[in-house]
Amino acid sequence: KMGIEPPKGILLFGPPGTGKTLLAKAVATESGANFIAVRGPEVLSKWVGESEKAIRQIFRRARMVAPAIVFFDEIDSIAAMRGSDPSGVIDRVVNQLLTELDGMQPLRRVVVIAATNRPDLLDPALLRPGRFDKLIYVPPPDYKARIEIFKVHTRKIPLAEDVDINELAKRTEGYTGADIAAVCKEAAMLALRETFVKSSSLHVAKVEMRHFLEALNKISPSLSRSDIEMYDKLAKELKRVSTSGGFRRVQLPYG
Repeated sequence: KMGIEPPKGILLFGPPGTGKTLLAKAVATESGANFIAVRGPEVLSKWVGESEKAIRQIFRRARMVAPAIVFFDEIDSIAAMRGSDPSGVIDRVVNQLLTELDGMQPLRRVVVIAATNRPDLLDPALLRPGRFDKLIYVPPPDYKARIEIFKVHTRKIPLAEDVDINELAKRTEGYTGADIAAVCKEAAMLALRETFVKSSSLHVAKVEMRHFLEALNKISPSLSRSDIEMYDKLAKELKRVSTSGGFRRVQLPYG
């Protein structure tokens, strides 16, 4: 009604394990759109022309089943800066992506969402207005988000009264949602093994705080402080150079 075209493309970027894929799936579920998921490396072929053909087929399918969301995971693997691949395959794939985004056949009721851990590797042409208009930074979970992630992943675990979710959240700075999920799983397994050794039973009475602390000693955070600082710096730079004004930062409250 306002005569404003919705964004064709949305780029989710941030460290691994922060929920970019989950966010894309949630958008599709909430919107009721068909979800077409594509892992970047799966598109590439050693045969000339096959990679570009795969891109064309993906967009053709999306138009046929619209409303649809096309989700490219690890898009940096197929859309790096042109000239970086001696074989020329990446250049042709990038050109095909640009053709589909700009193309003669409009993307009516089709939105393209891409995720990457390395937005700095992408061909700059993809980030120009009319292509990936919206840049969304998905950072590691903050303290409040880590509390919610622990709640999600301990929902079905029998917890002892001494388990302090707030304390666990304080101890897990630098842990991604995927890391926290692994900690909860390891804590449950430690309690299970302990129970089995004592009674040869697989029935776990309770998972205690000490099990979580032992799990934390075994599972290190995926991200160091320097990693987080690097991503924050990269986010600020992308926000500065974003010509479409479409930069956003989101904090996912779940893992």
